[in-house]
Amino acid sequence: MVMQLVAPRLMLMGGGAVKKLGEVLAQLGLSRPLVVTDPFMVSSGLVEQALAPLREAGLAPAVFSDTVPDPTDTVIAAGVAAMRAGDYDCLVGFGGGSPMDTAKAMAILAAAPPGAKMRDFKVPAAANLGAVPIICVPTTAGTGSEATRFTVITDTETDEKMLIAGLGALPLAAVVDYELTFGLPARITADTGIDSLTHALEAFVSAKANPVSDDYARSAMRLIAPNLRRVWADPKDAAAREAMMRGATLAGLAFSNASVALVHGMSRPIGAHFHVPHGLSNAMLLPAVTAFGLEAARPRYAEAARVMGVASEAEGDQAAAQRLVEELRALNRDLDVPSPAKWGIDAGKWEGLLPLMAQQALASGSPSNNPRVPDAAEIVALYRASYAA
Repeated sequence: MVMQLVAPRLMLMGGGAVKKLGEVLAQLGLSRPLVVTDPFMVSSGLVEQALAPLREAGLAPAVFSDTVPDPTDTVIAAGVAAMRAGDYDCLVGFGGGSPMDTAKAMAILAAAPPGAKMRDFKVPAAANLGAVPIICVPTTAGTGSEATRFTVITDTETDEKMLIAGLGALPLAAVVDYELTFGLPARITADTGIDSLTHALEAFVSAKANPVSDDYARSAMRLIAPNLRRVWADPKDAAAREAMMRGATLAGLAFSNASVALVHGMSRPIGAHFHVPHGLSNAMLLPAVTAFGLEAARPRYAEAARVMGVASEAEGDQAAAQRLVEELRALNRDLDVPSPAKWGIDAGKWEGLLPLMAQQALASGSPSNNPRVPDAAEIVALYRASYAA
């Protein structure tokens, strides 16, 4: 087997790492950063945790803060205009998945010919060129975007969440500081934590998995599974926060090198049409989708259960795999994950959009990586089963 593996050139991890952000840029020969973040990071003053070390290094960082949850092609176009209005040699994505994904998409679109649109880069196209390097500083644990070759952007004309993949989306460096997550609300802690667990699990059962992505995925699951409830219960648990942040980055490395599968394929349309946060829509689907694929990859799911500590080595694959599904359902209960119905999505609107959502899920390519590859009717059935679960 010949494996193609990708990862950022430089990764700085640990408590207080963000204070060395200026040093990271200096190591890479970069000196004119545009920091891409969101309005809350600016209004709360949290963005200063990135700006201060850059200024201390003698730099004069500018800020683009018009990012939105579920980044849109219109915001990316505005970001590219801001890039072109200055003389920047890098983008620093500071925040959760949305600012990091925005920075990635800005770099890709800025490298394209005049008149290009973000939809020109959705899979199966390869977005391998970026106008400037990207440095990512995550503040959640997390999307793993700081370590991946992916970005997800919503097409405002079609309400489609587009998966965009390629080396142009791969950060040059990542600064991963778990202390940035101490102030996260419980809901964001839970949703981003389940998102990272989903990344690891889907990478592990993906048709594109390889021995190296498996190592990343196992390590991520070992870190995330025992610590997610801990950070939910005690947001100031430093050891658990550190484990979650490290696990999220490892999960990002896992799925960047193996791809995600059906959960993510089905999750993106929920986010696009109903504006459910990405991690939460993953959590809504994860138990049902895992149960759907169980028979097609029972040994892999059983191993995941053992790695996560929810099944013993002595248990057979059938019992262990079933324990995994039971644990995912229990995790959703313990972390107060609502169903789409309880989240407030209208039943009629949900039902009416199911054919389009199934079509969009399949078009993303992610479902084809699933151990059991569904057709459109099976995806519609899974959406229905998850609605009031």
